[in-house]
Amino acid sequence: MNDDDLLRYSRHILLDEIGIEGQQRLLDGHALVIGAGGLGSSALLYLGSAGVGRITVIDPDRVDLTNLQRQVIHDMQRVGTPKAESAARGIAAVNPAPRVRALVERADARRLDELVREADVVLDCSDNFATRHAVNRACVNHAKPLVSGAAIRFDAQICVYDSREATSPCYACVFPEDSGVEEVHCATMGVFAPLVGIVGSMQAAEALKLLCGTGTSLAGRLQMLDARTMQWSEVRVSRHASCPVCSDRPGDGTRRR
Repeated sequence: MNDDDLLRYSRHILLDEIGIEGQQRLLDGHALVIGAGGLGSSALLYLGSAGVGRITVIDPDRVDLTNLQRQVIHDMQRVGTPKAESAARGIAAVNPAPRVRALVERADARRLDELVREADVVLDCSDNFATRHAVNRACVNHAKPLVSGAAIRFDAQICVYDSREATSPCYACVFPEDSGVEEVHCATMGVFAPLVGIVGSMQAAEALKLLCGTGTSLAGRLQMLDARTMQWSEVRVSRHASCPVCSDRPGDGTRRR
């Protein structure tokens, strides 16, 4: 770290739980973010401002006027711009140091296998069930921690799925692919604007903790928020012995702090 880094990240460095060593881990870290919409907006801004050295963001869509109600990384001048590229510009406006790779494409299984392999932590900020399962499979295959969030209407959830831990479930353990979950989209159902900011910020917090090796992650704990009453609830979740995605992977014993 140079003098500018020491000044920029001084409030992290002052924390005993992070310090210079933890901040250096962030600078050396690589986060993959799937989606640059509502959840991704706040997650990406906090990852960038916190100094994560490499950030890859993948999103096939373009900024639309209806996005600006909640997708705070974009602005009026970038309406019509690919969201991934707009997000990269949004990060650079706050902190030009992170190396941001903006991919304007859909996150299919083949691409995810490549991208997840290269990352240290993965944030699923997508908005559909199929992508979430594809991201989960890639994370299990490469033993990478997954920070998953979702928000619709006034309801949200967040969890960490860390297959490095023998008892930690994967996303498919909690939400099986054949569960018949009905897709709902904010375009038809609506979403409370600050809700995606709350969850996206929490996703960034969990990712930063995992990268710098501090605190206890949300692995094995599914947290749900009802923003109508601003009440949180938590459910303990564990690995399913018959899960078709992770049941044959015992975990490598990596210590989760």
